[in-house]
Amino acid sequence: MKISKIHAVFFSPAGGTLKVLNAFLSALPLPAEKIDITPFSSSVQSRTFGAEELVVFAAPVYAGRIVPLAIQRFAALHGNHTPAVCLAVYGNRAYEDALLELADLAKQNAFVPFAAAAALAQHSIMRRVAAGRPDKDDEAQLVDFAKQVWRKLAQAQSAAVLSVPAVPGKRPYKDFKAVGFVPEASAACTRCGRCAAHCPSGAIDPSSPDQTDKARCIFCMGCVSVCPVRARNANKALLWAAEKAFAFKYGARQEPEFFL
Repeated sequence: MKISKIHAVFFSPAGGTLKVLNAFLSALPLPAEKIDITPFSSSVQSRTFGAEELVVFAAPVYAGRIVPLAIQRFAALHGNHTPAVCLAVYGNRAYEDALLELADLAKQNAFVPFAAAAALAQHSIMRRVAAGRPDKDDEAQLVDFAKQVWRKLAQAQSAAVLSVPAVPGKRPYKDFKAVGFVPEASAACTRCGRCAAHCPSGAIDPSSPDQTDKARCIFCMGCVSVCPVRARNANKALLWAAEKAFAFKYGARQEPEFFL
């Protein structure tokens, strides 16, 4: 089948998911329209994609699930027997039900998720875990996967004949329980507002960017990743202790998994 357009829809507060997505897209022969559904200010309009378009969904894994906020925004997008690739990006612990959840959502919205991958990126909270990932080896594997994806599309007469691979996970999905490290601003905060503009949940008021609404925070560490003066972080003492234990338990290198 001939693909006329490629669209890449991503939720990437801390940047790791976008790095994985970019590596995958680099091997496809057509440029992709990137649709960033991360910022709270982004207005995700209902949109339908055609049968000769390819849509790539990419999202980070939080506690073995796709964060509900991302699911809500992905749900505004609909296919019409549209081929899709699902990328779940995790920080070396486990991706559990996340990839299945993303593929299920795609199918419910009339996409055909004929390819999927669980890829690695540096953990957004425990930064010493999976540090530097995706690395060159990860990128090489993502490039090879993208080439396989394109060959499978080229060999198919239409999306209707594409097979949907089984991916790991269980239904009903595990309960969503994110790690509760709320980033706070230090005295070094310049009130530039970059964190407020980037925050996915609206937990940072642009008029008071040195404050965080703990009830709305999703612990994504997006504000930490974009702060130009490194004025935002979670409680350092608590984080240090948790990170040490987490790295001991989950520090062994995990490898990407591909389903096609």
